[in-house]
Amino acid sequence: MANTKVAELGHKALGLTDADVLAMYRQMLLARAVDERMWLMQRAGKIAFIISGQGHEAAQIGMTWPMRPNQDWMAPYYRSIASAITFGMTPEDIITAHLAKGDDVSSGGRQMPGHYGAARYNIVSLSSPVGTQVLHAVGIAMGAWVKGEDVVAITSFGEGTSNQGEVHEAMNFAGVHKLPVIFVCENNGYAISVPLAQQVGGLSVAARAEGYGFPGVTVDGADPLACYAAGKEAHERAIRGEGPTLIEAVVHRLTSHSSDDDQRRYRDPAEVEDLKQHDPIPLFASRLAAVGLLIAELDEQYRAEVKAEINEASKRAEARPEPDVATAELHVYAEEGG
Repeated sequence: MANTKVAELGHKALGLTDADVLAMYRQMLLARAVDERMWLMQRAGKIAFIISGQGHEAAQIGMTWPMRPNQDWMAPYYRSIASAITFGMTPEDIITAHLAKGDDVSSGGRQMPGHYGAARYNIVSLSSPVGTQVLHAVGIAMGAWVKGEDVVAITSFGEGTSNQGEVHEAMNFAGVHKLPVIFVCENNGYAISVPLAQQVGGLSVAARAEGYGFPGVTVDGADPLACYAAGKEAHERAIRGEGPTLIEAVVHRLTSHSSDDDQRRYRDPAEVEDLKQHDPIPLFASRLAAVGLLIAELDEQYRAEVKAEINEASKRAEARPEPDVATAELHVYAEEGG
């Protein structure tokens, strides 16, 4: 491969090897395959509800790639399939949680689908009210600062959630105390059916960071390397004690808001058709192929491996036991003497 082609991709200037960027691409394929399989299972009546992350894979994988496994923490949101996989969850973990099986790592079948969480992966279980996870991330960062621990917390949310009071309180507190936390807004332009112009005055979420006393940057959420660069810089700032960063990743929601929604009812058909042009997976595949890193045979190999992995994960997840009905109220009410 010619050096000029490596320079065109630019990954080595970021400290990434050829193997790293190929692994990122494979991870994007895996996250997409998990997502698509769960849609099929939802349509077959096996999963009650799904909120998709299709179109967000590049942003999520690029942003979480610099995070340190088993050291840093994540407070995700309901589209964080790719982020959760990058943090350690397996496709089987994610499918099992959506099937609400009794031994799923997120809640033992006691949470809604998309409520990722597992102490073993340093992922905080999110609450159903949107925005609460941002407070949790700041709390983790504050706790680490008090204990003198080298920990960075990352949290993600949509641009609709960025208007919630919890998010402003969290960012202000983190800015005042220069806490090691990374705020990631995955701006896909719609809060369910409400377009950005009716959600955000000024149309920029990143610009709000200045008011809280820390940097805010906007990146192309379809470019995993741009997202990696932003995530890496924010991570290094946090480690150096320079405080938070707000990253606004502009992404495209390739599916409806959820399995209970139909975006064709409120989006222009031309806009929906145009979404295909912003799919981060073929875009990244084209870049990797252009510099000779991703040849057709390797792409086919990855896709075959991912398909086999998802098939096995689905079979194992479906075979897992259902929750014990006798434990339905466990952790709902205070235990006697607890």
